[in-house]
Amino acid sequence: MSGDGPAYTPEEMMAVAAARRLEDGDTCFVGIGLPSKAANLARRMHAPDCVLVYESGTIGAKPVHLPLSIGDGELAETADAVVSVPEIFAYWLQPGRLDVGFLGAAQIDRHGNLNSTVIGDYGHPKVRLPGAGGAPEIGACCKEIFVMLQQSPRTFVERLDFLTTVGFGDGAGARESLGFPGAGVTQVITDLGVLEPDPETKELTLTTLHPGVKVEQAKAATGWELRVADALREEAVPTEAELATLRALKTTNEEEAA
Repeated sequence: MSGDGPAYTPEEMMAVAAARRLEDGDTCFVGIGLPSKAANLARRMHAPDCVLVYESGTIGAKPVHLPLSIGDGELAETADAVVSVPEIFAYWLQPGRLDVGFLGAAQIDRHGNLNSTVIGDYGHPKVRLPGAGGAPEIGACCKEIFVMLQQSPRTFVERLDFLTTVGFGDGAGARESLGFPGAGVTQVITDLGVLEPDPETKELTLTTLHPGVKVEQAKAATGWELRVADALREEAVPTEAELATLRALKTTNEEEAA
């Protein structure tokens, strides 16, 4: 994609948009892939005291290379502390000590509920997916959740094939009735823009478009009638510094192949 600024890909726009929404000092439960790129970009650009926590038990990881997996040795080598996986969940996550949790999924609905279990009927699925992992607890207990997904009608669906992780259930009040301490999904960052929950109904609403994207594109890529904020914003084009820093983030394998 190109415009008034440097050329960039939709995935780079997603990583930059997510990174901008992290604040210095945030404690982030980070996954591999785009979430790891976003969190490490934020740490290098504007949030040097952002604390990265990976599910393998590393707290305060400062990888030079992007990790290939949560078990990448560099995470442990650069971390402030390494604890057991049960401690990450029982002491750090479940009591609500983590500010931002990143999640992805195969499907999301209008209330930010996620499916990462199966596509199709559970007993006879078309596709069996990796499953829940720590996602249900992350979705329940982190102070807020950032979801990163490519936007399409197959992913943004009217009804989930399986509910793996509760976002806002069937709407306002559902999380509270379940006793979940976290605020739920606060940002859904896609290749087209950013969706946020309506303060009253908790229905995901398009609040920001990426440069060059039209409202009609976002609506066509959504399996329900997408609500659009009255004060719709446009995300700023990635700066040269953001892109240079992001592109310098490589896994060890990528660097060796270069």
